[in-house]
Amino acid sequence: MASMAHRTPLPHLRKALFALLATVALLVAALGGGAGTARAATSLPCDIYAAAGTPCVAAHSTTRALYASYGGALYQVKRASDGATADVGLLTTGGYANAAAQDSFCAGTTCVINVIYDQSPRDNDLFIEPAGTAGPANSGAPADALPVTAGGHQVYGVSFSGRMGYRHTAAAGVAVNGRPEGMYMVTSGTHVNSACCFDYGNAEVQIADTGNGHMDAINFGTECWFAPCYGTGPWVQADLENGLFQSNLGHSTNTSNTGNSAPFVTALLKNNGQNYFALKDGNAQAGSLTTRYAGAEPTTSGYSPMHQEGSIVLGTGGDNSNGSIGSFFEGVMTSGLPTDAADNSVQANVVAVGYGAASPVAAGSLTPGSTVSLRATTAGYTDRYVRHQNNSVVTSAVGASSSALDKGDASWIVRRGLAGSSCVSFESRNYPGDFLRHSNYQLYRQPMDGTALFRADATFCPTTGKSGTGTSFASYNFPTRFLRHYNNTLYIASNGGTNAFDSATSWAADVSWAVGAPWAP
Repeated sequence: MASMAHRTPLPHLRKALFALLATVALLVAALGGGAGTARAATSLPCDIYAAAGTPCVAAHSTTRALYASYGGALYQVKRASDGATADVGLLTTGGYANAAAQDSFCAGTTCVINVIYDQSPRDNDLFIEPAGTAGPANSGAPADALPVTAGGHQVYGVSFSGRMGYRHTAAAGVAVNGRPEGMYMVTSGTHVNSACCFDYGNAEVQIADTGNGHMDAINFGTECWFAPCYGTGPWVQADLENGLFQSNLGHSTNTSNTGNSAPFVTALLKNNGQNYFALKDGNAQAGSLTTRYAGAEPTTSGYSPMHQEGSIVLGTGGDNSNGSIGSFFEGVMTSGLPTDAADNSVQANVVAVGYGAASPVAAGSLTPGSTVSLRATTAGYTDRYVRHQNNSVVTSAVGASSSALDKGDASWIVRRGLAGSSCVSFESRNYPGDFLRHSNYQLYRQPMDGTALFRADATFCPTTGKSGTGTSFASYNFPTRFLRHYNNTLYIASNGGTNAFDSATSWAADVSWAVGAPWAP
């Protein structure tokens, strides 16, 4: 329990007081007028579910409070420079995250999200997940990788890029052995992949696959476990262990469910644990929820009744299958099966948050969030752009008549440097979660694995072009080596050396790049 030392003093007393205040607030709201009016004015998701008789047993968010009376910490960050930790709280009770406190604490270095605190009285905090039977130990997600706005305030979501996950084993109050529950999360349809498994919800106590029906978690991604799936996804699915279910038959029975690729998505699962589950999704910025499936539990043995074990997972599968990428802004789990009316009220509350991009970022700049293409400036090669091809990184000619694939491969999303916020990293436009990184001096496109080595290898520090034009990019961990094209392959190269790609001939021009608008916005 050492990690709890960084929490607000007397955490259990604080939680008890908070629970009392939340109850009082609900009573006051009920006595002060019509329930609908009070709810619209003051109630947040867990207040709404509690008023409907299905209270939250877990409430996690890095962006905002999920109870109107919550005033504690949302999450804890850990600093790379000295290992120190700090809690990130709220600007006001029941309000939004104090992102400026994180920025101040992490200035000049990098931070990871070390703990995501449970706002419910159950203390079901999420800690970085250790190794399981299907994946190695995880890393914490970079704390500043997903800047967004909520309620008009800058806040940070959680960006998962493979080998990142959080867990609370044997959580208090979470459904076990066929008891009913519900859950939702706000995620994103623009940062997904087909690897297993971007989940939030009920998982095993042991980090292992213990059989059919031992999980009950929302899954969101483009992995089609049971064919047919319609469209290209990503889909909201139920990870019930040994399958991502879109219906009782496994595969989708809803031809209109082609996925939800909105920038912000509300994904919802509820399950009575015996003979019924439902899947819903909606645009978290506007509109209502759409029911994608509501009906019987899967027909395969083990799912009716369910055998949930009552742990909580975020970002991986129950056995720590941790190849997935995804985004997380908020989520809750309830005791009991929520009503459709409560779900609809929660969706309305989520929409009222006004989730959005951190700020409009013009394409073609090195501002994090911008998308760019990098063009060679060496005479005779000025039609060539940095692009990935079969995981290797090369330069090739790209123009208006090039294929959509080539244009996408030659476009990169600028991110804050994974190892240093004053530098930059380049995320693949076509393969979200994959970054430009060097290994043995050569450049590759590889999925972020969360390690310190990967972060350093994937970080480049811009400086004035060595040829006097454009921009040169120094390797973060080899600062005398710069991003260079040589024989159409990319390396980090020094100005002279024993390797052929270190040749001083045309070095200054080869390491100078024109940063411009992307071929694939």
